[in-house]
Amino acid sequence: MSPRSASVNEELRRRSRERLLQATVELVAERGYEATKLGDIADRAGAARGLVSYYFPGKRQLLQSAVHRLMHLTLEAGLEREPRSDDGRERLARAVDAILGLARDQPRLMRTHMAGILQAEGFIQCPEQQRLAALLRDTVVRYGSRDVDTDYPLLRALLMGAVVAVLLPGAPMPASRLRAELFQRYGLDWELGVPPDGGPPGGTFAR
Repeated sequence: MSPRSASVNEELRRRSRERLLQATVELVAERGYEATKLGDIADRAGAARGLVSYYFPGKRQLLQSAVHRLMHLTLEAGLEREPRSDDGRERLARAVDAILGLARDQPRLMRTHMAGILQAEGFIQCPEQQRLAALLRDTVVRYGSRDVDTDYPLLRALLMGAVVAVLLPGAPMPASRLRAELFQRYGLDWELGVPPDGGPPGGTFAR
């Protein structure tokens, strides 16, 4: 039996890593961060437990990469859904809706992720975060930015702030209100993207 080629080994490693990331998202969403052990993640992924520490220095780093992957996949699906559009304003609206949708649909997971970013570990650079950043930067470019290096970090900060506001314990902001504020800031029509039921807050939407 001939040894596997380097490309086959690389693909196997990629798949193992992706299974670990997916298992992390599932388990933290189900049980919470503290109740999710690295061994549980390996078991859910069908991987050897040593693989977790091989790919990731710790559970917090694993979670950030897992959530960044989920955000990237969710954003990509939102941007490329049918009917496809190359219109920059439509794509920015879809990006806003995709990220706010994650806060709505995965509150425990996203709250845990944001808490980790705000703690000592800070914001971790990883391949998944880089893919997410590339999608957001491309969205800013297509929107028509003349200063992407300024406008991309601003959009990222506004989206992160909106997610925190949606998830704030005891005083959450309605996602529709935050959507309206972001759409107004960027001059987007309410009907773009995936508008929530019930129309804009207050019944009107002046840009």
